[in-house]
Amino acid sequence: MPIYEYDCADCRRRVSLLVMRPSDPTPPRCPRCGGDRLTRLLSRFATVRSADDRMDSLADPSQLGDLNENDPRSVARWMKKMGGELGDDVGADWDEMVDEAVEQEAAGEDAEATGGADSGDTGDDL
Repeated sequence: MPIYEYDCADCRRRVSLLVMRPSDPTPPRCPRCGGDRLTRLLSRFATVRSADDRMDSLADPSQLGDLNENDPRSVARWMKKMGGELGDDVGADWDEMVDEAVEQEAAGEDAEATGGADSGDTGDDL
């Protein structure tokens, strides 16, 4: 049973429909607005990759082309891509943890730029 993607001219949204019988002559209807002016789209498809193939793609140096290790946002993009390649192995909250680490890094840079997080400390402890 294929899933087809359609563009609805009535509500201007992309919808996915499970087609039980592709030979059924009744035109599909939009599940959002009920409209019948749907245009079938060419959909992307998924391929099943082995764990070895995913690991090999992560080890490919050409995948590191835009990585700037001094830019936390660049590292975060790479980490999210890496998490996507690893799939369920990294856990459901991977992207959230990466975003939190970038925010902490940015907060640390802001604190350094303003003279430290503890502006009341004068260093007169002697």
